[in-house]
Amino acid sequence: MINFFLMVNKQGQTRLSRYYEHVEILKRTTLEAEVIKNCLSRSKEQCSFIEYKDFKLVYRQYAALFIVVGIDETENEMAVYELIHNFVEVLDKYFSRVVSDLESMQPASSLEKP
Repeated sequence: MINFFLMVNKQGQTRLSRYYEHVEILKRTTLEAEVIKNCLSRSKEQCSFIEYKDFKLVYRQYAALFIVVGIDETENEMAVYELIHNFVEVLDKYFSRVVSDLESMQPASSLEKP
């Protein structure tokens, strides 16, 4: 099950957050700060799956934007990793040029296109 969905920039500012179970506002702030710190501190060579407290974090970086999904232990990490990419592709189709703008900001090998 997906617990939360975050979009965060490289400065650590949350741009979008969606929680699928109740979390108090103060705990959300703390949780987001810790999750962002964990993801931003990792290099591109490291795995995009992180064990964190009682759930897993799956994240993907697109240019200056990190998309982080918190999942429980039973969820498939690779499926969520692909879900993040599909989400970005949907944004691209709906708003047009999202992926092309992201590609222009980072090397082409970093983005997987079918």
